[in-house]
Amino acid sequence: MSPLKPGSDRRKSMQTVVNKVSYLKGETEVAPDKSISHRTVILSALAEGRSRVKNFLEAEDTWSSCKCLQALGLTIQKQDKELIIDSPGIDALQEPARVLDCGNSGTTMRMLAGLLAGRPFMTVLSGDDSLNQRPMQRVITPLSMMGANFMARRGNYPPLAVQGGQLQGIEYHMPVASAQVKSALLLAGLQAEGVTAVLEEHASRDHTERMLMAMGAKLEVKPGQVRVIPGAKLSPQDWEVPGDVSSAAFWLVAASIVPNSEVLLKRVGINPTRTGILEVLKQMGARITVLDAQTIAGEPVADLLVQSAPLQAVEIEGEIIPRLIDELPVIAVAMTAAQGVSVVRDAAELRVKETDRIAAICSQLGRMGAAIEATPDGFIVDGSKSHIQGGTVDSFGDHRIAMSLAVAGLIADQSTYINNAEAVNISYPGFWDTIKILSR
Repeated sequence: MSPLKPGSDRRKSMQTVVNKVSYLKGETEVAPDKSISHRTVILSALAEGRSRVKNFLEAEDTWSSCKCLQALGLTIQKQDKELIIDSPGIDALQEPARVLDCGNSGTTMRMLAGLLAGRPFMTVLSGDDSLNQRPMQRVITPLSMMGANFMARRGNYPPLAVQGGQLQGIEYHMPVASAQVKSALLLAGLQAEGVTAVLEEHASRDHTERMLMAMGAKLEVKPGQVRVIPGAKLSPQDWEVPGDVSSAAFWLVAASIVPNSEVLLKRVGINPTRTGILEVLKQMGARITVLDAQTIAGEPVADLLVQSAPLQAVEIEGEIIPRLIDELPVIAVAMTAAQGVSVVRDAAELRVKETDRIAAICSQLGRMGAAIEATPDGFIVDGSKSHIQGGTVDSFGDHRIAMSLAVAGLIADQSTYINNAEAVNISYPGFWDTIKILSR
């Protein structure tokens, strides 16, 4: 067993070339689920003792969570293919001697804000240039209502100083569905006096609820509401992380739009709060078959077989948006290959991700030949008038934009040159190798 000393996977700015392929064939395990990997580390801090994680995602964002929790007093080590996490328990977390660097990870910053809101010391959370431009008022407001004290740049942006203390439970109606904010409130609620209730109009991903209940937390979950009752003793766990459906999305789209393709994606998480991508692609006419469905560590998992198929336009809005918010950039690529005019609405949340993803995907796919138009809360794509030609594009340092542009490059007439392609290391370090394997 060796101490974990996660270094940065980020390389100097690089350009990657993607060329048109004749097919994608074979099987692959996609990157482990990023959301669940973050939570295995952060939630393990709550329980005194040793937790183990199989299939942990080794990527820049998840290393950020590891490094922050190490600074708070956890010991994190790698043993063979497992991550070993030893926690002193939440009451024994220590005040960090330095600013906690969350890197590019909004999940790390927002969930730690909730964890630290109830700790009797001061912590400063900061990140890279991109993260420090992302709004934090959505988590500051409810945690302040519970009794924590915050200071932020212009009241909304990191660095974020958290002075924790005695918290009171609240009932909070989420103005926008957000699993990160909901998770922060649940972590704070575990440390509060009285019940904390989180209400949301549209369901967001529920990994935190499932994992906390596995640890022994007392949660009451019903449609549109989660209530956390503090006081339960939490136990360390042996976690197993499924494949990330958000990472699988790139191959689901790619194999659908590249002719003569058939790809089997192994052991992908199909949590119903995350499977909007499957519903939308099937509505568009994609040939996706769910095989060998099972439950692993409380999460539904299955193999996904996807075969190329002609796609039709679709309109997406309302309650499904939180269940596919991260997949919308690559869905835009699918729309460029579909017959008819597709529309995405109610997705203004995309403008406050790692970059303004509406502006980024519309401008860069437009450069490649897509007939795509940005709207305040989404975009319109005319697949019948789109003709992907290739060219030079930029990810703007956003991992999902980089991978979406790569998928578009697989059907482009000419080579596609993607600047800042190293951004894929944030969530899917093996992405470029997987393209080579499936297209050879």
